[in-house]
Amino acid sequence: MESSCTLPLHVCHVKKTEMVINRLHIFLHAIAIVAQFYYRITTLSQIIKTRETPLLPYLIVIVSEFVLAFIWIMHQASQWRPVKRTVYPERLPDDGKLPAIDVFICTAHPGKEPSLGVMNTVISAMSLDYPPDKLAVYLSDDGGSYVTLHAVREAWKFARLWIPFCRKYGLRIRCPESYFSADEESADEKFTGCSDFAADRKIIETKYAEFQEALEKNSVNANASYSRNHPSRIEMITDESDPKEMPLLVYVAREKRPDHHHHFKAGALNVLLRVSALISNGPYFLVLDCDMYCYDPSSARQAMCFYLDPKISPEIGWVQFPHKFHNINNENDIYDSRNNSFWRGLQGMDGLRGPMLCGSNFFMRREAICGTDTIQKDIHLNQLKKFFGSSNEFIRSIYKPQLLEDRQNLAGRLQNELQLLSSCTYDDDTEWGKEVGYKYVTVSEDTITSLILHCRGWRSLYLDPARPCFLGATPTNLNDMLVQHTRWALGVLQIALSRFSPFVYGALRMSILQSMLYATVGCLYVVPFYCFAIIPQICLLYGIPLYPKVSDPFFILFAFIFMSSHVKNLQAVFLYGDSFRTALNDLRVGMMRSGTCHFYAFWEAILERIGLYKTHFVLTNKVADKEQTRRYEQGIYDFQASSLLLVPLCSLYILNLATFIIGIPMIFHKADELLPQAVFPFLGIIVNYHLLEGMFFRKDSGRIAPSVTLQSLAVSAVIFCFGSLLLLY
Repeated sequence: MESSCTLPLHVCHVKKTEMVINRLHIFLHAIAIVAQFYYRITTLSQIIKTRETPLLPYLIVIVSEFVLAFIWIMHQASQWRPVKRTVYPERLPDDGKLPAIDVFICTAHPGKEPSLGVMNTVISAMSLDYPPDKLAVYLSDDGGSYVTLHAVREAWKFARLWIPFCRKYGLRIRCPESYFSADEESADEKFTGCSDFAADRKIIETKYAEFQEALEKNSVNANASYSRNHPSRIEMITDESDPKEMPLLVYVAREKRPDHHHHFKAGALNVLLRVSALISNGPYFLVLDCDMYCYDPSSARQAMCFYLDPKISPEIGWVQFPHKFHNINNENDIYDSRNNSFWRGLQGMDGLRGPMLCGSNFFMRREAICGTDTIQKDIHLNQLKKFFGSSNEFIRSIYKPQLLEDRQNLAGRLQNELQLLSSCTYDDDTEWGKEVGYKYVTVSEDTITSLILHCRGWRSLYLDPARPCFLGATPTNLNDMLVQHTRWALGVLQIALSRFSPFVYGALRMSILQSMLYATVGCLYVVPFYCFAIIPQICLLYGIPLYPKVSDPFFILFAFIFMSSHVKNLQAVFLYGDSFRTALNDLRVGMMRSGTCHFYAFWEAILERIGLYKTHFVLTNKVADKEQTRRYEQGIYDFQASSLLLVPLCSLYILNLATFIIGIPMIFHKADELLPQAVFPFLGIIVNYHLLEGMFFRKDSGRIAPSVTLQSLAVSAVIFCFGSLLLLY
């Protein structure tokens, strides 16, 4: 029988059936696209000669189809080799041979990110099933809030009871809030009915209630405690406990001044990298958002199944886990908050050189992010300071990694070094944020950082276990969802327009397929979306055909392309374990994002590029509104959103509805020529029926405000008038 030491720690399964289907679809769809452009070019030459059809609308349609084809081609890299990974943490060596891990948790505003949720994340990280003397948890408080600092101290007190309780009974749910809100039998598992366990659980539950009450009292002035102008503060949260029983907990508030750019989350992580190097200096670190708690305590051991494999470990930069959420309506996720289409793509990325960084839920090798692999070992100290700054202690920690003998007591000299490393000027005249550490590209730091690491030869892995390792909160109302995706879309466009553009930077340093993965600028959908939501509809009213007649053999070609893309998407949705309703929500929300998020991000990116606009990071609100949450759970859209977000959607809907109704006689009169064009408004009307309902039929507080409907009517009339002018050319 094979011994445990020779058994593999992980197995990679290539999804062969899905891979064959994907490649066959790529081949057939690509042939259809080539034939489509052959038809367009030959037809365009006839239009130029005869001018029977207005030229400008036809050219806009061709450009839009070209953009769609480009996006599709870039996306196919993620379809080329999808894989699935399985790990065996029970085969890991003894705890004494496991490496140290630092956990980085970032929070910014106690008013928008309530202390109770943040502390549950902190406690869940401290409770990981990992040797406590090799685990250190760092909370970065970018608001410098005394509310957050007091909450961390209270969390330590509760964790002193909670962590031994978790270990004693081997709990599988170690986030307190999640544990006490779960069904008692599923949470307590095999200990249900045990008298000793029942007594201990009652004590812990009482202490947790006291902990909640203390945080509630402490958070009364949460908004007032937030500051953008404060000195650095680093505090070891500790007592006389044995370090072998409790992990390290460190509060870090870096210095922030109004006249110094703080670089958002990237700046906070760079400070955590430096501060942690002097305290615990784990060779690996886990990054978590403040609302993304550890649900499966074995996540660290699962990640180590890759890092402790000598065959692949030397080249692994990070292991990415998916973002999954506890506040999702699994039956009807109307806002597509799970973003499953994105995570499906990461399986394909894993089949190449690995996925990009996704903000949180990843274990990274410190050596990879610090760039020590690219720096000569015999380089002089003064030259090292160009990369790592002026701290000799920090440089020594990088090149001679070792744990402090007593990591729970900081000497005065070390405290001074920590203050220096967390100052707002430490990065000045160094390569931090450029060649080493997180990259300073506003809201795009994660993707830029992973792009550079991939170009430097590091690879990554994607692990999606059956049981979620991390669970967070995601927007469950329309306004927050659209704001969040606007920020993400802007980040993607910033990358495309930066010196790190995958079209140039990546193409010269990595494989073609991996470059294509980074070059998948999905927010370019805004161009074909607005074209197909306006041009065919207006031409329909004037009886101008833009597509082959139904009797024309080329009609079958266009019908095939349309059906091929949608059927393939359905197949991907079903293979991922989702339903037809999920596919419909994906389509609906995709239209909403293209009409608003991508529209605003597109113009913001261009204006920023030419110096007429400055990007501001908008923090997602983590405070749940009960009424909006209730509507989400019932599958009802809540339109209590900014009119800037709603007017574009409602205007296009009104335009499509009006042109379809008015154009019905024309459709019957010229069915052979205009029937294909009628598909666009009909599809828009049916898929986005919720907009019609919100504007004209709903009477509750979550409806679309009458003022927004009136604005949309006016805007749709303006769009129609300007669109009609295009028909003159």
